[in-house]
Amino acid sequence: MKANIRTIQNVAWLRETLLFFRSHYLIVLGLGLIAAVGRIVQLGAFGSISPTLHVVMEVVIESARILLFVYALGLTHLKKGFFRIKLMLTSGKAWKENWQKAVVRLRSEWRSLLASFVIYLLIAWVINLLIDYTAYQTCLYYKLKINNIIAEQSSEWVIILFFKNLSVIPLTLIFNALFLLWVTGSVSGRDNA
Repeated sequence: MKANIRTIQNVAWLRETLLFFRSHYLIVLGLGLIAAVGRIVQLGAFGSISPTLHVVMEVVIESARILLFVYALGLTHLKKGFFRIKLMLTSGKAWKENWQKAVVRLRSEWRSLLASFVIYLLIAWVINLLIDYTAYQTCLYYKLKINNIIAEQSSEWVIILFFKNLSVIPLTLIFNALFLLWVTGSVSGRDNA
């Protein structure tokens, strides 16, 4: 019984993700906005685009996402985030040490991991549900079209992917980056975020 209560209270991975998102929302939303605008340009929200521009937009979108992941992995320090990735990819010793830490942490705190993951899935599901509702059940799509804000040939996916790039995708990138830190013991308290 005590273990179950401690698990519910100790969803550190999810807590750190939400705290990071809240504390750094301007940068997170800024990078998300870059990805969102790039995606809706690709989808033809402002008219059709050339294949070259399509590729350029994909590079912009993925660059913004990588920067966000590295920003979270470095706990707001890009250089530290890139160093952690480099270390993980080039140092066998660091890889082995982190793997051993991860195995110990997963064995001892699997309930906390599972609780964080399940609660995160519920949060993501609710956000996606709200985005779908906005795209299909409101007049936003219609208003954007009749006011010539988006092109006539664009679909509801412009709205869906715009909002996903501002919400669920950045949150997932942060969640994944902080998982790597949490599982290796590099982040364990509120003072780290």
